[in-house]
Amino acid sequence: MNLQEVFNRINESKKEAKKIRDSYKDSLIQSQEHQRITEELKTLREKKKEIENAIKLDFSKEFDRLDTLKTDIENDNLLLSDATLTKFVNGEQVEITDEHNQKYEPIFMVKFKKS
Repeated sequence: MNLQEVFNRINESKKEAKKIRDSYKDSLIQSQEHQRITEELKTLREKKKEIENAIKLDFSKEFDRLDTLKTDIENDNLLLSDATLTKFVNGEQVEITDEHNQKYEPIFMVKFKKS
């Protein structure tokens, strides 16, 4: 199949899906009951956020550690991806094992971006 044809078909499907989502959103806006419940949810979310923020103050050290861990995980995932790709390109077998002896193999994916 021609790449351009597939790309065009994807774009057409995305446009149709957007029309359906927009129609659905318009219908929700027209519903009075939906609007009332949305306002109630907004109020409850604000109360929930206040409670979470109060408790978060008690866990400030833990959240600092959590931020550090998130950064470490992102960096290690990037390192793992780079090392895996390098081994794969060099023709080496790439496989890792977790603490339960479950084996994992890499999955590669290609994406396109506007140039």
